[in-house]
Amino acid sequence: MQDKTKILVTFPNPNPGRDYTIIHYAPEFTSVCPVTGQPDYATIILEYVADKICVELKSYKFYLQSYRNDGIYFEAVTNKIANDLIKVMKPRYLKITAKFNTRGGISSDVIVEHKKRK
Repeated sequence: MQDKTKILVTFPNPNPGRDYTIIHYAPEFTSVCPVTGQPDYATIILEYVADKICVELKSYKFYLQSYRNDGIYFEAVTNKIANDLIKVMKPRYLKITAKFNTRGGISSDVIVEHKKRK
């Protein structure tokens, strides 16, 4: 899988001296089930406390859209998104909640949390 972090654009945190929470909702996330080839749909909720850098929304949207044709499990894609954002932003705190739509009578939520070590 290619390095998708190149898609992400950042900008300086306008208030790095304060802890404040930023929450972005992306209700149209799509990837592909690696077993069936069927599309998987999810709402991705990004919640973070920036340190020095924030993620720019248009690039974040394009980043999420880049998974549209990727065959990847729920758990793997959620952790990949978290890892990529942590790599690029180095946030004080980050939480990704991926709420996957019901498929086969089962809905799934995958939650990844990260706290910056001091």
